[in-house]
Order: sequence, then structure tokens, then C-alpha cells
Amino acid sequence: MDIVFQRPESMTGEQMHYCPGCTHGIIHRLVGEAIDDLDIREQTIGIASVGCSVFAYDYFNCDMQQASHGRAPAVATGIKRVLPDKMVFAYQGDGDLASIGMAEIVHAAARSENITVIFVNNAIYGMTSGQMAPTTLIGQKTTTTPRGRTVSEAGYPIKMCELLATLDGVTYLERVSSHDAKHILQAKRAIKKAFEIQQGGKGFAMVEVLSTCSVNWGMTPIESMDWLADNMIPYYPLGVFKDVSVEEGV
Repeated sequence: MDIVFQRPESMTGEQMHYCPGCTHGIIHRLVGEAIDDLDIREQTIGIASVGCSVFAYDYFNCDMQQASHGRAPAVATGIKRVLPDKMVFAYQGDGDLASIGMAEIVHAAARSENITVIFVNNAIYGMTSGQMAPTTLIGQKTTTTPRGRTVSEAGYPIKMCELLATLDGVTYLERVSSHDAKHILQAKRAIKKAFEIQQGGKGFAMVEVLSTCSVNWGMTPIESMDWLADNMIPYYPLGVFKDVSVEEGV
């Protein structure tokens, strides 16, 4: 019998703790598949952030390092500079990257650190019971915005790809989604390319993956996928926001 589906070698067999409908597990698999495809598992070091993905070190079958909240890009920078031959990636959520870690991600990008960042945006603080995040949409209800986020009280949601695209140090930025099979395949291509950018020594690369949080959104898994497509994608449009590698023929 032909094997058509199996666990990537770059992932462990540990049972995941994520809630039903959460796409962290899918995104983990895409990262694992990209590492396998490029045959870089023995050279890869991942940085686990603080948030729902805090236990990522249990799921990736490569060297992993835990970082303090928001500091994954700084930790990744240190490891990459000390071990420049290693492939280093940071895995972060929106609260981790776009709030407490905003300075770290902006300055790592501005310096064009040769690292890969996987940024999972589910528009809410998932681990700590559903508070408003920097990426929470206008009108979206959370435990700290029970009547919905308003511009007058909380300002506008932050669009990280658009923000980082203004920095000269950035090589590659793409926003993808994880809500259906078509977009998952697109996400895999983007994640693999972000690793290839680092492999070629071309500088900072980040892939933003729109994700779900069905439990804190108060939805079923299927409803959350539809909500992502109908509400998040219009505000966070998918696509490539910067790709200097195209100009350089990478």
C-alpha cells in the first residue's frame, strides 16, 4: 500500500493541546513539512514564544529554545549571530509579536536579521481567555471589549505586514490563511519560501498566517473558519507585501 499521508519527520508524535478548530496544529505541520522538504532538520533551531504556542518545543523534532513573552526575534537574533550556519525560526502569535514584542520584531526586521518568522494572527489573546489583541477587529467582542472594539477607545487593528513592508531591511513578507485546503497549500509555499530566503542568506522573512480561535470567538470550528474568511481577510488582505528576492533573482 502506498503511503500518501504521514507525520513529517520534523514533528514529534506528542499529542497537541490545541482546542478544536484551532489551526496552530495545521501551521505546525506546514512548518514541519517545509523543514523536511528542504532537508534542514538537523540544522534548524526554533524559538517558542509565549501564548497558545508556548509548548511548540514539544511538537517540533528539532532543537528548540523558549523565549520570554515577545522576545522571540531577539532570541532568534542572538542564536543566528552566534551560529550563523543554523536555520533559525521564531513562531509567534499576534499578542506576542504585535503587542509586547513590537519593538523586537520591528528592529529585527530593520536590521534585516537573517531569520524566519512565522506569525499566527487569530485576532485575540487565546491563551489568557480571550482579551483584545492588537489585531482584534473593529466591532469584535472580547472579554475586554464586551460591546466590541471601538476606534475611540482602542484605536485601529495593526496590520503587521503593511507596517513592516515600509522597512528597508525586510526581504520577504507574505500574508496567507489557514481556513481551507486551497489556502493551506498557499501557506505551505509561503512558509517554505521564507526558509529558502534564510537559506540563501538574504535577510529577514516573515509569513503572517490568519488563524482561528473558535473557543474564545464563541463559535464552532466550522463557524470560525467562515468568520475568518468573511471578516479577517477583508481587513487583512492576503498576498505578498514585499519580496526583494524576486528583484535579486532568488
